Amino acid sequence: MLGNFEYHNPTKLYFGKDSLDYLDEELKNYGKTVQLIYGGGSIKKNGIYDKVVKILKQNGKTIVEDGGVMPNPTVEKLYDGIRIARENKVDFLLAVGGGSCCDYAKAVSVSVNCKEDPWEKYYIRFEEPTCDIIPVGCVLTMAGTGSEMNGGSVITNHSQKLKIGHVFGDEVMPKFSILNPEFTFSLPQKQTVAGIYDIFNHICEQYFSGTDDNVSDYLAEGLMKSVVASSYKVIKNPTDYEARSNIMWAATWALNTLIAKGKSTDWMVHMLGQAVGAYTDATHGLTLAAVSLPYYRYIMPYGLKKFARFATEIWKVDPTDKTDEQTAAEGLSAMEKWMKDIGLTLKISELGATGDMIDGITAATLILDGGYKVLTKDEVKEILKESL
Repeated sequence: MLGNFEYHNPTKLYFGKDSLDYLDEELKNYGKTVQLIYGGGSIKKNGIYDKVVKILKQNGKTIVEDGGVMPNPTVEKLYDGIRIARENKVDFLLAVGGGSCCDYAKAVSVSVNCKEDPWEKYYIRFEEPTCDIIPVGCVLTMAGTGSEMNGGSVITNHSQKLKIGHVFGDEVMPKFSILNPEFTFSLPQKQTVAGIYDIFNHICEQYFSGTDDNVSDYLAEGLMKSVVASSYKVIKNPTDYEARSNIMWAATWALNTLIAKGKSTDWMVHMLGQAVGAYTDATHGLTLAAVSLPYYRYIMPYGLKKFARFATEIWKVDPTDKTDEQTAAEGLSAMEKWMKDIGLTLKISELGATGDMIDGITAATLILDGGYKVLTKDEVKEILKESL
């Protein structure tokens, strides 16, 4: 492994069928007024809301409701959450939902006691918090983003046609997260597969960078193999606990910073996908899936050895009598077959993108330099056209 790094992750995890029981223990560490953050109301239908509220009340907490967090949290919703927290002098933020709820909670946490506009401060200037941060806890109901064990927070500004993520430091990471795989049983298949691809792509974004022999790559390969194997099982049987538990655990380790250590990391698929999402408001994992293959086929010649390794290690491509180019291309074809098998969308036009949006999406795509090829705006445009 090359380079020097520091690793520390302060989030405590509770995993398994009985993990919600530990919420009672954790709540004793925080103040009286809890802002209960959730999405469109599915947790009220499946009973999770009632279980959480019961535990909050048993601990004498004052509950401040903050529902309606959308799949791509908007800056307007963020402003509303800040208002709720300020008016009620909230002590603790409890996100019950998927990654969007966790992301949103973190954005609220760093903004309540800050007088500056959080959009400008965190998402345009990428500054760090300079005010007191309200602690966050998560009860996860969807596997995908890894937001339960990292400092990431993605917010969408529709008026500016921007969807931007800020990765905050240790002080913003959830203090604890509760992961019960059974809470993901009732997810619609579309959300399940979107989450699965989000996990897989998080791993790819870190894997497709660097040329040294790095233990992080071996860890990444193990995670990818698990995700692929479990994805077939969960599509066949949505209540397969073992498959759901493996997917949930892989999601956490895919983006809790561990497998990034010693890596430069890429993240251009996310930049492309988030720009598409800013224009279409499509589900995050689906936007990633729709731009991935055109991007990877474009950069493959610049990271050929790694793409050939990806083909043989993850997709079991036999390299005998094949060039690295042939092996790598066969690997991406195998990846495409898997994506189709589990029902992913492979074109941004199917997500609402049109040809006349391409220039705007291109302009909204941030260009990063950690992968095998630093793209030009013209190359971004060509990749997006290929994604249509």
